[in-house]
Amino acid sequence: MEIPSSLFSLSLVLLFFFVLATSADVHENFVQCLTSHSQNATSISQVIYTPNNSSYTSVLDFSIQNLRFLTPETPKPVVIITPSHESHIQVAIICARNHGLQIRIRSGGHDFEGLSYISHVPFFILDLINLRSVSVDVESSTAWVQAGATIGELYYSIAEKSKTLAFPAGICPTVAVGGHISGGGYGMIQRKFGLAADNVIDARIIDVNGAILDKESMGEDLFWAIRGGAGGSFGVVIAWKIQLVPVPSIVTVFNISRTLEQNATMLLHRWQYIADKIDNDLVIITDIIRVNSSEEGNKTVQVSFVSLFLGRVDELFPLMQKNFPELGLVKEDCREMSWIESTLYIAGFSSGTSLDVLLDRTPNPRTSFKGKLDYVNEPISEIGLEGIWKRLNEEEGAAARILTIPYGGKMSEIPESETPFPHRAGNIYHIAYFVGTLEGRVEFSNRYVDWIRRLYSYMAPYVSKSPREAYANYRDLDLGQNNDKGNTSYAQASIWGVKYFKNNFKRLVHVKTMVDPSNFFRHEQSIPAVSPWGKKRGN
Repeated sequence: MEIPSSLFSLSLVLLFFFVLATSADVHENFVQCLTSHSQNATSISQVIYTPNNSSYTSVLDFSIQNLRFLTPETPKPVVIITPSHESHIQVAIICARNHGLQIRIRSGGHDFEGLSYISHVPFFILDLINLRSVSVDVESSTAWVQAGATIGELYYSIAEKSKTLAFPAGICPTVAVGGHISGGGYGMIQRKFGLAADNVIDARIIDVNGAILDKESMGEDLFWAIRGGAGGSFGVVIAWKIQLVPVPSIVTVFNISRTLEQNATMLLHRWQYIADKIDNDLVIITDIIRVNSSEEGNKTVQVSFVSLFLGRVDELFPLMQKNFPELGLVKEDCREMSWIESTLYIAGFSSGTSLDVLLDRTPNPRTSFKGKLDYVNEPISEIGLEGIWKRLNEEEGAAARILTIPYGGKMSEIPESETPFPHRAGNIYHIAYFVGTLEGRVEFSNRYVDWIRRLYSYMAPYVSKSPREAYANYRDLDLGQNNDKGNTSYAQASIWGVKYFKNNFKRLVHVKTMVDPSNFFRHEQSIPAVSPWGKKRGN
């Protein structure tokens, strides 16, 4: 029977208002639950933002670091909570469970797919921006750092107390430690000291029941899972106790750029044979972009060799002469500085920039981007590298950047199963691909996403296989995702899970099923709860 168009239109209108009313009821009931269950209703009311609040949009947008997800069409939370006390988180978890709201946990907002602040079912954001204290104990070489603190804030706090202590975390100072450490956390001194997660010695987490647990009370399995099993699956990590590491008072850096006309292909090919084998005090990463050629109107590819050496230039120079003379390093290329100054240098800040820039939480400018990552086990041939250059010379390649980070050293000494992060011995380096447009410049469109997918497809013969490994902190929904309602099978989740965690994925699912059997903490690539564990693994 044909339905009259007027009746159909009326039905749509009624459905729209029903959805609106239901959404309003959910957030009103949730807010009422928060205030009624809080020990201090006034305190928690000051950290609750609903769409009716004048600050709602600015609080939501402030920590959206990928502008792909800052659009009118992007799903918005019914409520944002910026807890200033652990009790606010406990109440939020209990009330969310009671009222069927999904939780999104945001520490810095750098999730590549926006999963720390986006959901396609009713949700609220738990934004940890107010939980960012750092307490450094120089005598024990340890620090407690809250999950909302950025890497920059952590580095700054360490440098305030000591010039010869550091922490092996990332390059980007605006990334928050909550998510960074949860996924592993690579950086410039990982060959000497391992990942950020490898240097965690205690933690505080709030579980699905609202209980606050430390290393002893959470148990060995959960403590293992949160150090590399990625965020948003097991609870809300509120703080990490980290082991600081010794660095010399003076380190040496250099940044040497070569174009294709200056033998960049040969140099990068040669770099692959020494990058993971040289002295553990030395790391040389590469930064690859397309630039204008010296010949007018032409384009070329530039490879920058960026290095940090934990020592002085007189010690570095013979190491380079022995291991990588082809680069042609001369002492004038090198600069000596403190470790904390090197974090600014590696991050791309100009000489003389104040250390206070490490306290700035917002990248400038922000970008819309898509990223992917591979692990390389065998050197890529010069012909293989030339295929990358060909793709960088396509139109979209002007907005691309490729970074390579070498492994070896301490990274090869730690067993794959020591933490959930499995990418250890056998990896020469990882290669990360980015394509993005700057805020206010060129609009980011699907053609850029298509371009990076084509590049990723091209790279398949040159990178790890069975599985083609990936990094959980460089989240990529192209690899697969869970069902919205949370009823994801082990077999379905394994499609992406084994790429991130290899054989550790099984143990992660086991831990998840023990600590969060109802799968409250979930998102598109969270570790699934499978119950009963023995019957539904799918393998």
